[in-house]
Amino acid sequence: MAEHPLKQRFVLDTSLFLTEEIRREGETQGEALARLLELIAEARLELGISCYVPPSVYEELTTMLEDRRVPEGTVGRLNTWVIKKNPARHEVMIPAEIVYRFIEEMSERVNRGLRVSEKAVRKAEDSRGNGAGEGMTEVDRVISDLREEYRSTLRRGVLDSREDFDLLVLARELEAGVVTEDTGIINWAEDFGLRYLRGRDFPTLLDEYLTASVRTDRYLDREER
Repeated sequence: MAEHPLKQRFVLDTSLFLTEEIRREGETQGEALARLLELIAEARLELGISCYVPPSVYEELTTMLEDRRVPEGTVGRLNTWVIKKNPARHEVMIPAEIVYRFIEEMSERVNRGLRVSEKAVRKAEDSRGNGAGEGMTEVDRVISDLREEYRSTLRRGVLDSREDFDLLVLARELEAGVVTEDTGIINWAEDFGLRYLRGRDFPTLLDEYLTASVRTDRYLDREER
């Protein structure tokens, strides 16, 4: 087998394992995950490609997979082939400009969230007395809409969890590529100067690496003869 000096590293997000985009036609989520883990295992053994997750992401992911009744054996393979590593939070340097922009963005999002709340309060006031009786009242509908719009305004496209931050810090520490379907993580990966790849493209990437490796090995074998 040919030597592979460039041993790439990837840090994997929960969204990679849960996205519908990695499924082939007719595959269950468990089958798609098993196929993905098979590719990760082959890439590690054949090409020295290592895949990591922070423990916080691993805990979040395994809980979600259990809730979706993914077979225990498949979840066990995740533990075998994906390396769990805490990010070196006290050692990895984050540029002050990134922190400043994060604070500025969160401040603007809070202001937008307040405007969403004010609009909902006015709408509820206007609809008072409508829809009284059994079932969802008009005010209930306003509250439901408020929750959805408020969540979208404050959280979409932004780092909103410890897991997201751990992912980016670990990728920066390892100089690894980030694999995710989360637009917020993608946006911040760009700011962190990190390589990133859509989760839906990761199985194809590994498959093409492995196929190219086989072709290279065959070519080198012929050259040696």
